[in-house]
Amino acid sequence: MSEIFTLFPPIEPFNSGFMERDDHQIYYEQCGNPNGKPAVFLHGGPGGGGSTAVRRFFDPKKYHIVIFDQRGCGRSKPHGCLEKNTTWDLVEDIEALKNMLRIKNWLVFGGSWGSTLSLAYSQTYPASVSEMVLRGIFMLRKKELDWFYQEGASNIFPEAWEKFLEPIDQNQRDDLMSAYHKIFKSDDEEKKLAAAIAWSRWEGSTSSLSYNPDMADSFSNPHFALAFALIENHYFVNKGFLEHENQLIESGIDIIRNIPTTIVQGRYDIVCPMTTAWELSKNWPEAKLIVAPSSGHTAFEKEVTHELIKATNGYA
Repeated sequence: MSEIFTLFPPIEPFNSGFMERDDHQIYYEQCGNPNGKPAVFLHGGPGGGGSTAVRRFFDPKKYHIVIFDQRGCGRSKPHGCLEKNTTWDLVEDIEALKNMLRIKNWLVFGGSWGSTLSLAYSQTYPASVSEMVLRGIFMLRKKELDWFYQEGASNIFPEAWEKFLEPIDQNQRDDLMSAYHKIFKSDDEEKKLAAAIAWSRWEGSTSSLSYNPDMADSFSNPHFALAFALIENHYFVNKGFLEHENQLIESGIDIIRNIPTTIVQGRYDIVCPMTTAWELSKNWPEAKLIVAPSSGHTAFEKEVTHELIKATNGYA
């Protein structure tokens, strides 16, 4: 029987700090082997922030692991800030961090929104990317956003969807993303927080193949939820700040076609359905698509974790 890969043991950073960018302080940390192969982890959301667990997707003896919290979330400051917070600001942050750490190029690892940002970054700075490991492909196209925030996933998790609808008046439910946006732009802080928790909990409730109450609860933490919901909604109503919705999945592929890439996709991913990963692989046959046959969205389901670590081990 072939080896099953699981998360590496917990580790602590050998260095951490803040990078000053515009009016933002970007938290970053370095783990593993300072002389190892450089890799950067791009978290999801947008607005999700990093976590201690994501360090464990890389062999700490072989990798120089860099993790940072994107603008406005996680340990970065100011918390929940939407000013100067676009896809292209984040792309420039990644390159600035690479240069500050005197790294020539690095493996880019990103899941969900992290896969979107990985593609945006690699298509802007292809020489900076040695390989990519992508998971739960998300391109911010209208059909993807409608599926998760208007109708589609709602039919599979109706009990969680009912809670997502609660903050929105009955007569505003024909465009839920805009209705949430109005609340998030309002001065009613109590209503804003309640809506942020509802928005965030919806994703936490649907990310695992089997409902995971601990994940749903972690997404409901008020501090986390406020940044996560406001930043996600900000990016989504602005269509990812892309020139057009197929920019990353079609017109930009030729720029990165020869970068070695592994795509890991859960067959039953409700948040980012497999059709997007399939379309990306059809446009980019040079990339290796691996389908985890009994998995959902999160990177921490056994099959997905196995394939992600198999990929990082292979590129080490």
